[in-house]
Amino acid sequence: MIEGESDSTKGIELNELVEKLAETEILSKPKKKNSFIRIVFTFIIFTLGLGSGYLFWGNKELKNNLPIQMSSLMEEINPKKGFKLGATYGEVGPKLIAAGSIDLSRFEQLYQENGTPLTEKEIEILTKGSHEEIVITPENASFLLNYFWALGLTNKNPVLEYGPIKSASNGRIDGFASTGGWTIGEKPINDLFSSTPILILSEELQSKVEEVAKGVYRPCCDNPTHFPDCNHGMAMLGLLELMASQGATEDEMFQSAKYANAFWFPQQTLEQATYFKVAEKLDYKKIDANLIVSKKVSAGSNFQQLHQWLDKKGFLKQSLTNGSNCAV
Repeated sequence: MIEGESDSTKGIELNELVEKLAETEILSKPKKKNSFIRIVFTFIIFTLGLGSGYLFWGNKELKNNLPIQMSSLMEEINPKKGFKLGATYGEVGPKLIAAGSIDLSRFEQLYQENGTPLTEKEIEILTKGSHEEIVITPENASFLLNYFWALGLTNKNPVLEYGPIKSASNGRIDGFASTGGWTIGEKPINDLFSSTPILILSEELQSKVEEVAKGVYRPCCDNPTHFPDCNHGMAMLGLLELMASQGATEDEMFQSAKYANAFWFPQQTLEQATYFKVAEKLDYKKIDANLIVSKKVSAGSNFQQLHQWLDKKGFLKQSLTNGSNCAV
């Protein structure tokens, strides 16, 4: 943002332009021949994200200048004992294998090659199911990411069949990171996508899932869970569907999304927690879940503005180096 420009005016102009573009088919049905238009639109979205981020981060003043203890802050966002996600595994694992969503041998090989072989408990969750409550920890965060990714991808649900991922696919549903990136199933993606009614939701529960999914973002991109175009978005959709099917409230779903994001994006969440600690004097557990997973804080371009704010203030010197990617 150039010094002296009116941020609010710039935001209004960009909002109006985005609304006009949204009325066309450019957003819902991208085509290769419209690559130039899409590049321009991407630039607009990125600029809009940074502009709106500036309004949120730009004029914040530090409320204290105490040094941040990154190790204790990390324990807040990724507690060693984990966080209870408010749902049990049930029979999801065996149903995913039966649906061809998970090739167990390839799934095991993936973790073997990564140097973190599946535990006996994790294999049992996949092959026999479990009535244990799901607790996400530093040790099983990767397993749960792929477990919920398979569920979100395979479970037959209107979010996939009629939502923005379908309308934006232009007939190529395998063209997203969340679809084409799933390489450890027994069937082609087109045969797996929204193919099996693993979790059957009532109209009321489906409405709850969609309402929360529209409000949960992840810092790797600018789309909400309602548009699950990467593995984290698809995994979050699976988690929300499972929680809704077991009677969770919307508040509980947002709270679990807050901590799932924290374990799947430890670097980015550490930066978010640092901001709220130094600028708002809030511990991570006190941060409103709806806010920290919102577009304002967790959408990719707005997160970058937070990152820049922290960098300018000198709070990134002790930051972690590990992040997260959108592949198995």
